[in-house]
Amino acid sequence: MIKIVITDDHRMFRESLRKILTIENVAEVIAEASNGIELLELLDEYHPQIILMDISMPGMDGIEATKKAIEKQPDVKVLTLSSFGDEKYYFSMVEAGAKGFVLKSAGIVELKNAIAEIAKGGSWFSTELIQKVITNLNAKPKKKIVSTLSERELEILKLICESLTNEQIAKKINISFDTVKWHRANILDKTACTNTAGLVIYAIRNKLIEI
Repeated sequence: MIKIVITDDHRMFRESLRKILTIENVAEVIAEASNGIELLELLDEYHPQIILMDISMPGMDGIEATKKAIEKQPDVKVLTLSSFGDEKYYFSMVEAGAKGFVLKSAGIVELKNAIAEIAKGGSWFSTELIQKVITNLNAKPKKKIVSTLSERELEILKLICESLTNEQIAKKINISFDTVKWHRANILDKTACTNTAGLVIYAIRNKLIEI
């Protein structure tokens, strides 16, 4: 069973989410925190696989809490619980180390899928939420970005953004698994990203993919 800590400043939301995750047998909620400060104290005792993290919280917000939580427990994965209006914080959350985003209004099926995907090392972005980010980016005038990625790297980046694994990418474009790993490493280096979540945001921000 996946062990989870819920971090959100609304007690009713935390308790409801705990009940849903337990009843649906999605995960074991081992602790709850109302802000980043409480979370960091809990991490002295608990070792969750995933932290469900709110962004806007008093005392210490989700951005700072994500950074510090990963510093304390490098293997922990953060899944952001997002509300509409939080778009301005998304890039900061990814830079802090978050693996993905789920809207608080999402159904249990999406949350279950997101938790499962992130637990096995992947990332998750709510389609509705990504469309909101794209809309906001398109509303702002910006200079054209000249990509330094090769055609093959752009092809692989697009497949990464479609949540394909290295093995799936290798089969789809008929190259070796090791070649995909090599290309992925080059893409991370050229984009200055540290994980898949960062690559997705980079691709959207620089309009390298269409969603």
